Amino acid sequence: MNAATETQTVAVVPKSKKQKKLTKPARKQVKPGEVEHKETPQTGKEYNIWYNKWAGGDREDSYSNKVKSQTRCNLKKDSGLTRANTTGNKYTCLFFARGCCPYGWECEYLHCLPDASNVLPDSAKDCFARDKFADYRDDMGGVGSFNRQNRTLYVGRIKETGVGLETEEVVRRHFKEFGEIERDDSETGWAVKVLQYRSVAFVTYKSEVHAQFAKEAMACQSLDNDEILNVRWATEDPNPTSKVNEKRRLEDMGQEVIRSKMDPRIVDAMRTIRALEDGDTLDEDGNLQGEGEEQSEGPDRKRPRLEAPPSPQPAEQPPQATGLLSADTLEGLKYFAEIRQRNGVKNSLPQRTPPVVQAGLGLAGYGSDDDE
Repeated sequence: MNAATETQTVAVVPKSKKQKKLTKPARKQVKPGEVEHKETPQTGKEYNIWYNKWAGGDREDSYSNKVKSQTRCNLKKDSGLTRANTTGNKYTCLFFARGCCPYGWECEYLHCLPDASNVLPDSAKDCFARDKFADYRDDMGGVGSFNRQNRTLYVGRIKETGVGLETEEVVRRHFKEFGEIERDDSETGWAVKVLQYRSVAFVTYKSEVHAQFAKEAMACQSLDNDEILNVRWATEDPNPTSKVNEKRRLEDMGQEVIRSKMDPRIVDAMRTIRALEDGDTLDEDGNLQGEGEEQSEGPDRKRPRLEAPPSPQPAEQPPQATGLLSADTLEGLKYFAEIRQRNGVKNSLPQRTPPVVQAGLGLAGYGSDDDE
């Protein structure tokens, strides 16, 4: 692997910004009894605990019964040290993300934004230690799925007061607090897409844990116009280019993780062996020495295959078929005969021992019928 390949891989893999080290204890976001608990009005016959709503008989939108959240997480004020920093628990408090944790520094979970560089102990759980499922819910809500890495959020019920770019700026300003947003080649340079006149936006983060945190932190919140947001997981982008880019991004991340776990001496040895096979020379730093197009080709340059020059073979006359046997059969018999001669095996059939024939008729033990 040459220097150009390493530079390209590092540039593709996103690196999250280092978070500030926490020095103060986490404060209690709410006091006991400060948050008023309101039950969901009954609009059906049975309550579905999976979808968290009434089912059977309701014909209205479930979000029409939603109320605005009474609390909201403020990372600058609420972040701090908890017992989890001492015990080593790597999961974040769910109620801290919603802005309603009454325990503060006594909480058993972290009170800070999840660090994208830290690997969670179990990939089948989200950053709040909730179990993921194999499939998404029909309404794309809930915890999510462990079969796909989803970094995009669907944000609905936005009140648009201006053009698309103004609404996009409002959405980005509120969501960037909970994680680093992905960059793209759009007009604004950010992966925040607003469907104008449809009150829908899509926000893509660089890390999935930030998307998980933002989904809970912005649920039933408002932007600038006192609306109640509907935040859910986004479905997979059907654009083929996006699928290829996502696949390439996952492959680059996997290569980066494998490279970080490997011994650098093994990497240098493999690089030297590859350079010897290609006929290249390495400098003191282990980089290729070359000029012109060979240095600029990078990872797309294919290694030449080492092949010996073909030796001239005498032209053989095809065997002619004679008698009942075909030409291929005669050729095969000649081949096996040569092998038997090389191994010193005599071309002889196994001899059978003839049966022993006794002399006479074998009636010596019996007398004659005549008395004479």
